[in-house]
Amino acid sequence: MAHHTLLADRPEHHTGHPLAHRGRVVHSFGGAHRLGWGSALVLAAIFATLALQRHAQLLTTGYDLGIFDQGVRAYSEGKLPSSLLKGIDYSLLGDHFSPILATLAPLYLVFNGPQVLLVAQAVLIAVGVVPLTIWAARSLGPKTAIVVAISYGLAGGLAHAVAFDFHEIACAVPLLSFSLTALGNRRLRAAALWAAPLVLVKEDLGLTVAAIGALIAVLAGRFNRPVRRLGIATVMFGLAATAIESYALIPLFNPGGQNSYTGQIGLDGAMYQLMTLMFNNLKVETVILLLLPTAFIALRSPIVLLVIPTLAWRFLSDNPGYWGNAFHYDAVLVPIVSAAFVDALVRLRRRGWGSARHRLVLLVSLVSTTALLTASPLAQLFSPALWQPSEHVTAARSVLAKIPDGASVAASNSLAAQLTGRAEVSLFGILPIETSRPEFIVADTSIPHQFPLDSGALARLVDSAEGSGYRMVDAADGVVLLARQ
Repeated sequence: MAHHTLLADRPEHHTGHPLAHRGRVVHSFGGAHRLGWGSALVLAAIFATLALQRHAQLLTTGYDLGIFDQGVRAYSEGKLPSSLLKGIDYSLLGDHFSPILATLAPLYLVFNGPQVLLVAQAVLIAVGVVPLTIWAARSLGPKTAIVVAISYGLAGGLAHAVAFDFHEIACAVPLLSFSLTALGNRRLRAAALWAAPLVLVKEDLGLTVAAIGALIAVLAGRFNRPVRRLGIATVMFGLAATAIESYALIPLFNPGGQNSYTGQIGLDGAMYQLMTLMFNNLKVETVILLLLPTAFIALRSPIVLLVIPTLAWRFLSDNPGYWGNAFHYDAVLVPIVSAAFVDALVRLRRRGWGSARHRLVLLVSLVSTTALLTASPLAQLFSPALWQPSEHVTAARSVLAKIPDGASVAASNSLAAQLTGRAEVSLFGILPIETSRPEFIVADTSIPHQFPLDSGALARLVDSAEGSGYRMVDAADGVVLLARQ
């Protein structure tokens, strides 16, 4: 069996004494788990610290942290998820199909605020390192496991996700890690079971589930028909989930009766993006930065093929925001390339790769991962600006403190996430104040560009509000507060 083949690579399997052999296995098993969960604990602390400090420095936004805060709070109140920041009675199930977020609702019984989502995201992403590290430790030894944990934990795709508010894909990261670890160890039924809930995270992940099912069917071969049928069923399940969610459920919940994202990939546009793929520096850079922490060894494993569904819809889209690595879109790819990294190393060891080559790969991985830290959001942890509130942050907080709890507020994007935990918040510049008639308007006009308006347009909107029944209450360092008369 494949599982026994993997075990045969371990040094303790060459001892001749059964009792001694048994004791070493137990010791290795416990050590591997301590290494895996210890890595997760360290990463969770790093990720949570970065996210919470960014929130404290007003570096989180209404789009998207405030939106998810409102949505998960609705779940905690026994309602379907909606967000006033998106629009009046705007169902988030009509934006992206992510009912798995309901599992986070109980956390709001302990702490009611967007910070709980930032911590939850940090923990979820950190837990993804556990199965990968245990797999590496048991198959290749603790030194390799430490390198795998570092290449995973410091990967830019995860750092950018942690630094950019909160997103539902945090729930996909541990599911993928557990599924692909099971796949690499030929526990194919477990791989399918871990993958199945991905369809509840986001509508496009059904394509990844289908790809996992295809690998399961291939690995099962002709002689394990029940598992092969399971793989084929998983393919059909994933494809059907994406189709139903994208073309039926999202339009059903969407206030406009449509899916706002499917139109971003048209046949003509997709053909053009495909033909120019290798000439697009941003897309090529995304792939290189994704594989570099694995020293490109991940390409030696069929598991790496699972990046194709996500990269396909991103690279075939006309939206340049999907092409690069500056946002959260690479987060679901990191566990895939990390699992491919471990699987490739196991395969190469089995084929007789010497220890010198193995050590060289680990060294290249460490050097590459460390070098990429200079452009990583994790580098912000070493910046004094993350730890010392600026005069602008202090001024903004003094203005925000004048808004009473429970008030209705139209806030600019940069300030909205600071208020969603204690007020009813809409986005200033999206929902007309003549429609929402909030009690307060608060806007930071000092920021040159923030969604959906630049500073000039935002300032003109503030002036317009003063002529529409609102009076100035406070202003400090470009942050203005108006109250309804």
